[in-house]
Amino acid sequence: MARKTYIAAIQEALAEEMRHDNSVMLIGEDVRLGVFAGTRGLHKEFGDKRVIDTPISELAVAGAGVGAAATGLRPVVDLMFGTFLYLAFDQIANQAGAMRYMYGGQTNVPVVFMTQNGAGSSAGHHHSQSVHQFFMNMPQIKVILPSTPYDVKGLLKSAIRDNNPVVFLNSLSLGGKRSEVPDEEYLIPIGEADIKREGSDVTICTVGSTVYTALSAAKKLEKEGVDVEVIDLRTLSPWDKDCVLSSVEKTGRFVALDESFPTCSAASEWAATVAEEAFQYLKAPIQRVNNKPVPMPFSPKLEKAVLPSVDDVITAVQKTMA
Repeated sequence: MARKTYIAAIQEALAEEMRHDNSVMLIGEDVRLGVFAGTRGLHKEFGDKRVIDTPISELAVAGAGVGAAATGLRPVVDLMFGTFLYLAFDQIANQAGAMRYMYGGQTNVPVVFMTQNGAGSSAGHHHSQSVHQFFMNMPQIKVILPSTPYDVKGLLKSAIRDNNPVVFLNSLSLGGKRSEVPDEEYLIPIGEADIKREGSDVTICTVGSTVYTALSAAKKLEKEGVDVEVIDLRTLSPWDKDCVLSSVEKTGRFVALDESFPTCSAASEWAATVAEEAFQYLKAPIQRVNNKPVPMPFSPKLEKAVLPSVDDVITAVQKTMA
């Protein structure tokens, strides 16, 4: 089993699915060039009809993807940055997310909207926001945010084969992250969490790049005698509530860690669900760890100050232990 980067795993998933199914196509801004390298080399193999560069109009590109999906193709729409999804919001929320329901199930909409999500590369507010929480709020849209090369490949393949619209978010800061990725084909079920570290004292639920923040905090807390369980949800909608509730039943303590603004964040949903459905197991109040509620700075030092830190997570865990 070879060690591969996050970006290489995306390349492999796209190439394998395009070979597997001739209806899979890739459209978006500079997809031939592959600005983030995930789509690089695909045009050479699959040609103009299946790898299509588009004008810089996110609403139009998303609309083309929805139309292609509704008429029998399986488009992957690469919109580069998560914040660019704001410009395509109407097509995603009003069309892709509602079309199958409004047509009484007479049509499928197997479209994947793929972008980079979150901060960590000092790209400024227009390119560094986390957008996953917005799409969690939309019925019929699946939202995926993997943290490892293994996960990104298996989940992207599953997303392309799914008959529903999927917002597939890649953490901008994880492009060079390496892990073992099988050479043989595999799929990861959408909606299934992964326990990245087992523990008995406190549960940390997180997703995307903050998985590594949680794991670093857990390693430090271990020296203090605190045994932390880290759950990587991998999929935000639908999210693996059963895995989280089972963990909280075991540990009795819960920390929700999420790279987004505090109000109406993913962490808010996880915390509310645990409070509603696992209150009887809690030994301490739930803690949330989020971004500071300010626009994302360009300065590396200021960006770091806004994002959830290892120390922030340790403080939250210590509060539950107190």
